[in-house]
Amino acid sequence: MSSAFRVCVLLSASMALPAFAGPAPKVEEVKAKQVVLISFDGAHDVRQWQRSRNLAARTGARFTYFLSCVFLLSRETKGEYHAPGRSAGRSNVGFAQSRQEVAERLAQINLASAEGHEIASHACGHFDGGAWSKADWGKEFDAFSRIARDAYRINGISPEPAGWAKLVASIKGFRAPYLSQSKALNAALRERGFLYNASGVSRGPEAPKPDEGLTDFALPLIPEGPAGKRVIAMDYNLYVRHSGGTEKLDEAAQFETRTLEAFRAAFDKQYGGARIPLEIGFHFTLMNGGAYWRALERFAGEVCVKADVECISYADYMKRNDVAGPLQVDG
Repeated sequence: MSSAFRVCVLLSASMALPAFAGPAPKVEEVKAKQVVLISFDGAHDVRQWQRSRNLAARTGARFTYFLSCVFLLSRETKGEYHAPGRSAGRSNVGFAQSRQEVAERLAQINLASAEGHEIASHACGHFDGGAWSKADWGKEFDAFSRIARDAYRINGISPEPAGWAKLVASIKGFRAPYLSQSKALNAALRERGFLYNASGVSRGPEAPKPDEGLTDFALPLIPEGPAGKRVIAMDYNLYVRHSGGTEKLDEAAQFETRTLEAFRAAFDKQYGGARIPLEIGFHFTLMNGGAYWRALERFAGEVCVKADVECISYADYMKRNDVAGPLQVDG
């Protein structure tokens, strides 16, 4: 082999070597989408059903409605409900005013479900069941199932839409009135085949926790106001914080701003950090002139439209993350 040929081979080999030295550049880690779980307790006022659905249509959000079953009974049919330890026809939150109101609410429930929102249970009469036994909770859950399933027949409303019974049977989520929990409640939830309990409260946003076949969700305490004092991320708790639970309409704009800033800060902390789901609870009551609803609408309009944010229902979160685990029923 000639010396010229050997030089040519060596040059070719050297040209085949990588053109850079040192470690390969790191691929930037792709973060999971930020989840926001927005829910409504009681699900009473028909106008707020429509308003929430309009908000969802604008932002792409999907909500969870924790329904109180007494709002599917009118004054004429309220005797169908018999709470543990109370006489028939008693409720802490009243009943629908008329059969027409029930019919309008049923229509909203069907529309919301068809649009991808979740219908879940807030029990019936909004009693504090912290001291109830497993049997008491079982009675309450049976009342919810029966009244919801038979709402059209009980109130003499027809026709019952196709799929109503299937919708009611699909209800597997729960939030306790007053967020009042107990071992007896969880045992009854497992026995009735519920998948999750959204009655908890946590120091800050926490990932949902498996609990013997149930999954526990918790509303977080979030910093709020000039002093950054923590408060449950729920409109009623903000209402009590801001005005002692009484209407102060002259300060409503200030309360709206404080609420929006608190929601933004709680969201930004997770969005820029670990991206733990952020849970926010609401009611259909317009407290302090609707300040909290306006803050919610502004907040959802800012975050739910982001490409890397999902404002979804609890049921959707359960399905997407497979967090339930096998159901274990207490004997």
